[in-house]
Amino acid sequence: MKDAASQLRSATRRAKSDVANKLVSMFLHDLSRRLAQKWSVKVDSLEYENAVRAQFDNRCPYCSRDLSEKVAVVEHLDGMNRYRAGLHVPGNVLIACKDCNGEKRRDDSAKRLSLGTFGWESFLSHDGSRCPEACATCGYWAKIWPDPIDRRSRLLTNVEKIRKFRHDFPDFEKMLPFLMNTLPDLLTKLYADCQQFAANEIRSLLDKFDEISADNPRKS
Repeated sequence: MKDAASQLRSATRRAKSDVANKLVSMFLHDLSRRLAQKWSVKVDSLEYENAVRAQFDNRCPYCSRDLSEKVAVVEHLDGMNRYRAGLHVPGNVLIACKDCNGEKRRDDSAKRLSLGTFGWESFLSHDGSRCPEACATCGYWAKIWPDPIDRRSRLLTNVEKIRKFRHDFPDFEKMLPFLMNTLPDLLTKLYADCQQFAANEIRSLLDKFDEISADNPRKS
């Protein structure tokens, strides 16, 4: 068990990481608005939501379960973090079930992917044949489709459906290779700079607090 000091240091590191991740997300949202401002389809429009639901027959694009029977959430195929560098634009946003949205985060947050080029592709590649037996994502798919042959077929089918979905948004698909080659390095630097800035500012404020405390000793 960690002692109190270790727990405090760990909590501080997590807090700095949360702040840095939030800044990365803010940048990706601003970049999304800038890139997609002239596109004919608007990602937050009812027209786009209806098109997404129609494309997947109002089913989760990952597990194919009926969204009218599940809690549905807005999902980004490429997660909006420093590793996947996803954007909030047509072609990257769809509607998925809350369960898949949560399970997919393991692949989305991985620094390197071994099962696919994209986080969503890796998520749909956990068919039980290439991962350690304890793989949580493989276990998730095994619960949904117990038969391994059926599971593999359904996962492959959904990969192809999502690829087709992306082909329907050429504005995004054209710029995707450039984004994948450019953004991760920029976001990694932004993340590191933000953490360093936070550490420097906290240290500066602590020093100022010590000075103020020395000049204004508490009365006994």
